[in-house]
Amino acid sequence: MAAVAGPRLLPWLLLLHPLLVVAAAAASGVTYDHRSLVISGRRRLLISASIHYPRSVPAMWPKLVAEAKDGGADCIETYVFWNGHETAPGKYYFEDRFDLVQFARVVKDAGLYLMLRIGPFVAAEWNFGGVPAWLHYIPGTVFRTNNEPFKSHMKSFTTKIVDMMKKERFFASQGGHIILAQIENEYGYYQQAYGAGGKAYAMWAGSMALAQNTGVPWIMCQQYDVPDHVINTCNSFYCDQFKPNLPTQPKIWTENWPGWFQTFGESNPHRPPEDVAFSVARFFGKGGSVQNYYVYHGGTNFDRTAGGPFITTSYDYDAPIDEYGLKRFPKWAHLKELHKSIKLCEHSLLFGNSTLLSLGPQQEADVYTDHSGGCVAFLANIDSEKDKVVTFRNRQYDLPAWSVSILPDCKNVVFNTAKVRSQTLMVDMVPETLQASKPDQWSIFTERIGIWDKNDFVRNEFVDHINTTKDSTDYLWHTTSFDVDRNYPASGNHPILNIGSKGHAVHAFLNNMLIGSAYGNGSESSFSVQMPINLKAGKNEIALLSMTVGLKDPIMNGWELALQV
Repeated sequence: MAAVAGPRLLPWLLLLHPLLVVAAAAASGVTYDHRSLVISGRRRLLISASIHYPRSVPAMWPKLVAEAKDGGADCIETYVFWNGHETAPGKYYFEDRFDLVQFARVVKDAGLYLMLRIGPFVAAEWNFGGVPAWLHYIPGTVFRTNNEPFKSHMKSFTTKIVDMMKKERFFASQGGHIILAQIENEYGYYQQAYGAGGKAYAMWAGSMALAQNTGVPWIMCQQYDVPDHVINTCNSFYCDQFKPNLPTQPKIWTENWPGWFQTFGESNPHRPPEDVAFSVARFFGKGGSVQNYYVYHGGTNFDRTAGGPFITTSYDYDAPIDEYGLKRFPKWAHLKELHKSIKLCEHSLLFGNSTLLSLGPQQEADVYTDHSGGCVAFLANIDSEKDKVVTFRNRQYDLPAWSVSILPDCKNVVFNTAKVRSQTLMVDMVPETLQASKPDQWSIFTERIGIWDKNDFVRNEFVDHINTTKDSTDYLWHTTSFDVDRNYPASGNHPILNIGSKGHAVHAFLNNMLIGSAYGNGSESSFSVQMPINLKAGKNEIALLSMTVGLKDPIMNGWELALQV
């Protein structure tokens, strides 16, 4: 997901002949037509829920998936995190929280489909967007463009993941539960910056994915020019007005953001359940067929996986299931009732003919009628301030501001997005005395200030933080010493230590004493600071601890985090 959002959510304002398009999918598994995915020969309307396996511990996976299913999900979606799996070129890790096969098996055992977003660039507020830091040091590599070293490693990892899933027979074409796969991620935001290489890379990525022969459709989200037989999809707060590139493709929403991520120093974002429900009802009322919540459970950015800069350890996201695996009321329950109501409309939505009726200046009805006599209607009031009474088929209906009423028989309202009927529960953290079953022996280590052992190297200048550490640590010490003449005045104007940095944070020490700290923020990682200092006659030592707080998504191939004093 891209870190792009405004401060306020604003409203955004066909069925063709049922020609089945077999698009890179085996007839026995998943195909698609203009209306929906076709699974085992049947059109399906799908509710999907994002749960990222490395952001929760394996013991939580069955319960999280079960709660998503109980909430009305048909499908679980997850990214695949390249830098969590390929820790060095050709060296892979698939254990503990990164046991992708086990997570996929949990989803299968729950009877749900799986949408696998391989990327392998994923963004996702994950460190360096999921790209391994070691790839930066492969000679000649330029990220996410028509560059042979990058494409070679990207193809190798994609093939590794696909082969693992094939070995387990997880793809729907093999009788498994993986119904969609994704290559790249939101490249449309950046393609133009790469010039001709961007277009060539996008076409290559789609073609490379299709050549994997998974037997299921491939998607590219937020990609406006995709190869034939790759479906472009929408990521946003609202996707009701989105249309796929081709009229033969279904309308898919890969990321509906039920909240937002948090950065250090900023308030905790919140999106009301009424607005989330409104966006979903509008999407299905306007012909959508697959909708995925990004995220349904956010979890925790363990270890050094948080992206950046300044993404918090918590990835709660105000999601329907909170960071700890608890259902968030009323959001979880309100959306569950919405899903039930939409499923009542499934047949007419997938097989009916649609009509758009005006019910007022900012009020309208999307009506679907099918050959069996079925009729469903979505009555919408897109006025964000005023409630309205509308007349539909000689009946009057109350429509609260910014709401959709769902009528599965074109008569009776079973759900209105603005009317929350669920209880509201607040989770509160309270002190508790707990006794560990096997007490660990704790030890305390006090680190000395500056470089107190052998120098790693000596320079007469500052060095780039990340190119020095290669992202193996968040910390880099810079230490220097100098002598002050014995005649240096102890009083008068103090000298000023000026520090400028391209990010992310620094602690400054003079003669083993902390004299100040400075840091950037999620919007601007660079900073500068001026610190008055008291020097002493004789030897003085300045030590600067440079710190990173998550690496931002790679654009082109550059990173630069250097101090200036």
